[in-house]
Amino acid sequence: MAAFIIGCEVAFWVFVLAGLVCRYLLKLRAAGAALLFCTPLIDVALLVATAIDLRGGAEADFTHGLAAIYIGVSIVYGHSMIRWADVRFAQRFAGGPAPAKPAKYGEEHARRERQGWFRHLAAWAIGCAILYGMTVWIDAADRTQSLVQIIRGWSGVLGIDFLISFSYTLFPRRRKDSARTP
Repeated sequence: MAAFIIGCEVAFWVFVLAGLVCRYLLKLRAAGAALLFCTPLIDVALLVATAIDLRGGAEADFTHGLAAIYIGVSIVYGHSMIRWADVRFAQRFAGGPAPAKPAKYGEEHARRERQGWFRHLAAWAIGCAILYGMTVWIDAADRTQSLVQIIRGWSGVLGIDFLISFSYTLFPRRRKDSARTP
């Protein structure tokens, strides 16, 4: 199962790269768009493979939980990852503008951190819904204990991320040259 998850991650980036090559180097915009559009199908394949493995009697373990995390993260962050790669590919191979640098200080930085946390929350909600769905579907507490542990662990990580991300709202990062002087 772990190898399949890794394969899905590799396939995601292969589809992205192939789509960008078609779009910018080969000037095949429709083919490029079709390849980029196929990236969500990788999530479907992973979900189906996980369901088949569990339905076949496998005990749910960390790799099954990792599949749910991957799907949640891919759904929430997939478009922005593709956009990130697209901007850099366009700059490098099609004379596009340089990517905008994110703010590192002040309110803009705090806003970006909060938005990042809300994205994390969305990925967590999707992933945990899948994890919970697997737990209900299997209906055997002894076979799904690791999935419950993953939900607990990820919830802890989400809480820590909240504290860090929202701390910038209360205590904005300042430039060193704008710090108070005595």
